[in-house]
Amino acid sequence: MRLFALLPLVLASSLVPSIAAASEDVVVVYDGSGSMWGQIAGVAKVEIAREVMGDLIATWPEGANIGLVAYGHRREGDCSDIETLIAPSPLDRATFISTVNGVTPRGRTPLTESVRQAADLLSYRDTQATVILISDGLETCQADPCALSAELAQQGVNFTAHVVGFDLTEEEHAGLACIAENTGGVFVPAQNADELRDALAHVQNVVDLQPLSPPQSVTEPDPVPEQQVDAEIELDVPATVVTGASFTVAWSSTIDPQDYITIVPVGADENTYGNYQRVYGNTESSLTAPAEPGLYEVRYVLDEGTRALGSTPVEVVEAEVSISAPDEVTTGASFDVSWSSSIHPQDYVAIVPVGADEGTYTNYQRVRDQTEGSLTAPAEPGLYEVRYVLEEGARTLASNPVEVIEAEISVSAPETVTTGASFTVAWSSSVHPQDYVTIVPVGADKGAYTNYQRVRDDTENSLTAPSEPGLYEVRYVLEEGARTLASASIEVVEAEVILNGPDVARAQTSLRINWSMAIHPQDYITIVPAGADEGTYRDYIRVRTDLEGDMNAPAEPGLYEIRYVLQEGARTVSSRTLEVVGADAPLDDGAGLVVPAQASPGETITVSWSDTAESADQRVSIARTDQADFGWIEAHRVGKETTLELTMPNEPGRYEVRYLDIGGQAVLGRAIVEVE
Repeated sequence: MRLFALLPLVLASSLVPSIAAASEDVVVVYDGSGSMWGQIAGVAKVEIAREVMGDLIATWPEGANIGLVAYGHRREGDCSDIETLIAPSPLDRATFISTVNGVTPRGRTPLTESVRQAADLLSYRDTQATVILISDGLETCQADPCALSAELAQQGVNFTAHVVGFDLTEEEHAGLACIAENTGGVFVPAQNADELRDALAHVQNVVDLQPLSPPQSVTEPDPVPEQQVDAEIELDVPATVVTGASFTVAWSSTIDPQDYITIVPVGADENTYGNYQRVYGNTESSLTAPAEPGLYEVRYVLDEGTRALGSTPVEVVEAEVSISAPDEVTTGASFDVSWSSSIHPQDYVAIVPVGADEGTYTNYQRVRDQTEGSLTAPAEPGLYEVRYVLEEGARTLASNPVEVIEAEISVSAPETVTTGASFTVAWSSSVHPQDYVTIVPVGADKGAYTNYQRVRDDTENSLTAPSEPGLYEVRYVLEEGARTLASASIEVVEAEVILNGPDVARAQTSLRINWSMAIHPQDYITIVPAGADEGTYRDYIRVRTDLEGDMNAPAEPGLYEIRYVLQEGARTVSSRTLEVVGADAPLDDGAGLVVPAQASPGETITVSWSDTAESADQRVSIARTDQADFGWIEAHRVGKETTLELTMPNEPGRYEVRYLDIGGQAVLGRAIVEVE
């Protein structure tokens, strides 16, 4: 079973491709993240991807089983937005292409979890799985695709990921190339439509390679004799090569592009093959020598009938490699490793328990053309060995013992913190820059995390407390193995926020809202229908470090709530009821103000009220509706009388009559007058 994860697009073919059968299942994981709306030469990347994907599917082998997984196409900001659109099944080109064209980029890039789900879909632990990942961006959902790919390669029967990176910077390539590197796949970068088409064609060529196997004998009536090829192919290869090394093979001519060259033990039966390459239209290529020394021969083999047309001997001799590492390293720490020479760029150095079986590996690094690199020590102390391992045959050529000792770390945090608040965490030292500090419920499982920060090379940072009160612990966690090295208890207590604002407001009018404290600068104030679900929001303002702000009342009259909401967990910690009335509705807070709803320009109207002035601070004013509460066109002092003659402005428009308490700076009543 084969897995294809196509996440929009990039890859450099620096790795040796694994052989996959076109008859196996394929799953395309397609990038529907919002970044796909970015443009290249004036054309949206999603349009380029759709066109190139259409070309790819049009040439996909008949009878192949292919599925489609998409992410980021349904919801913004949701890292769980991953959907299987087509389960692996015989290819229906029209359906597949229309489904791809129906994906509308919208959300984030949960790249790691998408690959994991696709691998699970294909039962990668039980069958061969090959992933093709095409992506225009890196992981945006706090996950590590490099670590996942190593995990899948270790746990799977034969898991391979080919990666195409689309419109990425050179610096971003490493974030995706590791996926292919960790699984023996190819990484190909593409910066435009043509390069994307070439990259996918290259990946398809890699994937379409058929395993070399003897043809099945079939009894048919009156078979037509096959045309015999009597040509003799001359081969040119080195007399000796080193175990696991790549070497050049040349041949005199090509009979059929699907013929192949292979290296096998001297005198091996027809149909036997080892490492091989299709000849295509070339007369030169490279093979990888077997892991075991001995006498071999390189053969030119017809694809039709698997008959060798030429061969030449080659001796494979033992490679001489030495490796060195520190005698002692700390759990989870990065340490330097060096080796005398690189046999093949896909060979790797790894750290494993002493005496582990051949082919076992945990943390590892490809040697490429270097002679030194770094590894991360396991999370558990004990006796280990660092090995130089051939990619060909996973054979260990050299090893060096190393003792992994326990890291000594302490972590500190406040005894109590308020729900949703930011607080400082300190730790004694950083073991590895990718380790992290996090806050979790007391006794949470290993590897659990909520809000977290990478330690980098710092010894202090800040975390955000959970939204629910209770007993928690701050942990220092190794990136390697997700093992907790130190923890400190912390109590999260309920935040007490007092929220103030108007009880009644006209639709779409400006409201002044204040709150007693700002817990976290990213918390927000929002106005929602009364009883709305937690996390619901409409217009909102961030609290920042302020204690008040202005918002507009909703456009529709009704009963609402003003809420103070924690950014962490979207939990409401304080609310108050707000009644929204019509834009023309009178508002009264004890004045009993009565005003005509309409008047002509310059008309004199009668205004009445029931409040009896107890001081000289009461006023009746006429103002534009956009004027401040205590700004006016004209105002009249209120005495013992309860009526007043007011002359309307000559300019048509909407005005407001207000009953003001100047001393108390309160509006006791207000009513709209339309002048027209």
